[in-house]
Amino acid sequence: MAWERELEAARQAVAAASEIALGYRRRGVAAEAKADESPVTIADRECERAISSLLRQAFPGDGILGEEGAAAESSTGRRWIIDPIDGTRDFVRGNPVWAHLIGLEADGETVVGVACLPALGYLYYAAAGEGDWVRHATGGPERLRVSGKARIEESVLFMCQLNNISKPPLAGRLVPWMSRFWAVRNFGGILDAMFLAAGMGEVWIEPKVAPWDLAAPKVILEEAGARFFNFDGGNSIHGGNGAACVPALEAEVRSFLAG
Repeated sequence: MAWERELEAARQAVAAASEIALGYRRRGVAAEAKADESPVTIADRECERAISSLLRQAFPGDGILGEEGAAAESSTGRRWIIDPIDGTRDFVRGNPVWAHLIGLEADGETVVGVACLPALGYLYYAAAGEGDWVRHATGGPERLRVSGKARIEESVLFMCQLNNISKPPLAGRLVPWMSRFWAVRNFGGILDAMFLAAGMGEVWIEPKVAPWDLAAPKVILEEAGARFFNFDGGNSIHGGNGAACVPALEAEVRSFLAG
């Protein structure tokens, strides 16, 4: 496998972060508010420190971009993008859908993605051109593949940030469109994306996200056969939003998001 060394380093890094985060979760942890009013904890910072340290040891020339401020310049054209605890609101409230996310960007393209949900025992990982897999604590690896559904009326929509649906660019249009789906679910951003990759839903929409939210799931979704794109039609983790869907629904979802 072309990216096996990178995948293994990322898997080791999320394993180390999981020990830290689960320890804080058992003892109890309080959140502080960042400048943008989003929460952060000591667990976020320590997990990011552990992940970035391990990745820098394994690949000294690679760059680092972390949600909580970890940064290093790249001399290789590659950069690791880290969300130490995706879903801090869930983490501090005891909801088990939080995750560690690591993506590797090489020459502007995401080529490796690892998403670990320690409280649920799930580890999702993928590398460009190599397919993707999920492991659960109770079983071995299984290959991921999106569903073959072809109609909105038989599909599941994973719609994140429902508290913001009254804001542009979806204001006034989303609810009527949602009503056409077979079901609408919102389990938590990364879990929704992984459920799409595993064939348990057909459309995933994130109206407002940062690169560290998308670096890992983008490659996992694409390796599972999903189409990923931004609301403006681009294909970037730096676009500020993101959507993914099964191939048969791509044209309809793109049309809706474009307004």
